[in-house]
Amino acid sequence: MTAIAGSPGSWSENILEYFLRNNQITTKDGAEITWYHAANHKAQMNEAVKSTAHMLEADVLLPADGSEYNQPIMAHPPETSSDNTLEEWLAEAVKSNKGIKLDFKSLAAVEPSMMFLEKVKTYLNRPVWINADILPGPNGSNKVVDAELFIDTVTSFFPDVTFSLGWTTGWHPQKVNEGYSWAMVKEMEYICAGLSQPVTFPVRAALVRQSCPQFLWLLKQSNRYSLTLWTGKDDNYSVEDLLYVRDHFDKSQVFYDLSEPQTHEFNQAISLKGRLL
Repeated sequence: MTAIAGSPGSWSENILEYFLRNNQITTKDGAEITWYHAANHKAQMNEAVKSTAHMLEADVLLPADGSEYNQPIMAHPPETSSDNTLEEWLAEAVKSNKGIKLDFKSLAAVEPSMMFLEKVKTYLNRPVWINADILPGPNGSNKVVDAELFIDTVTSFFPDVTFSLGWTTGWHPQKVNEGYSWAMVKEMEYICAGLSQPVTFPVRAALVRQSCPQFLWLLKQSNRYSLTLWTGKDDNYSVEDLLYVRDHFDKSQVFYDLSEPQTHEFNQAISLKGRLL
């Protein structure tokens, strides 16, 4: 029997409600959720499972050489090989109580990955996010994953999963970087309006400040929607930009999958602001 979307223990349960229920956070505030990003290789995954992070994020692709009988592996392009398969990764994930987010860069890896997820479905009573960039976004040059085929493939296995649906993006330090346009955001809403699952939209932190009107509008279209701010390794953005988002959006609708030292600086700024209020 399929779990009702958002019900306790289902893959579509809101991560704030899940971690509140498990006494791992204290308020419905997306800034309380911590992430272990790119937990792909075995050493990283071992560290991630032992860490205090609430969410495990990893990248899934098919090996370029066709090894492992075309079994999905854990690697982020340009890497094309790994010491960790998705099957092995999931075996470690189920030993923890952490939520998981799997990021797909190509459609080819999705169906075989869903088959491995199906094997551990009964052991994963927690939020599961399935991510892909399905639309071209600001400065984006990477190939998008076909939106309809991606959504249909995932939902044919798991109608109660949480989707993370984003845009391909780029950021250039020597140029003026455009934000997310109204056309980009409205096309995403057109795709997601007919879904019943929760959807979080991964948004590049360096491009969010100039796109706040678009995302405020988008989140008002459904209570199923949220944002997940993420950052590229060399992106330049400020804690002030993050605090601006925090001040203008519902705190329960924005998550922050950031890298150091920004995470520490952001948390310090939140703490200081709390003391000053």
